[in-house]
Amino acid sequence: MTYENLDRKLVNALLGDGRASLRSLADDLNVSVTTVSNHLSTLEDEGIIQGYTPKVDYDKLGYDVTAIVQLKVEGSALPEVTETLRQHDQMMSVYEVTGDYDVIAVGKFLDTDDMNDQIKGLLTDPEINESNTSVVLNAAKEHEQFDLDTE
Repeated sequence: MTYENLDRKLVNALLGDGRASLRSLADDLNVSVTTVSNHLSTLEDEGIIQGYTPKVDYDKLGYDVTAIVQLKVEGSALPEVTETLRQHDQMMSVYEVTGDYDVIAVGKFLDTDDMNDQIKGLLTDPEINESNTSVVLNAAKEHEQFDLDTE
């Protein structure tokens, strides 16, 4: 039997149901449970699959405000600023980018007062030269992953 694209098919199956059992994955992929287990272990060991986490609706938990924070940072301080943002619990994503700004971060906040307090706290860093914050009005697509090409 050929296992061409099995790893990608396994990843896609887990994207559809991260709680699928080894038996159901094996049945869906038409391979043995041992094969699925071995491939899954390899994917985890190589860091391709980094964990199994629930998809959380933060709005339903009271985090009603999503903000996109753009920062201009003093060049040598970029690693420190991104690390500070990365460690901030409410920052969902932090990117070093090209363009007008150096860092873009996406955060979830309880309300605009919470957002204002959190962002003002971040902006006390003297290495941040400029900031721009946009509040998201509607999330058309968020936290989605995509199936890998298996052809």
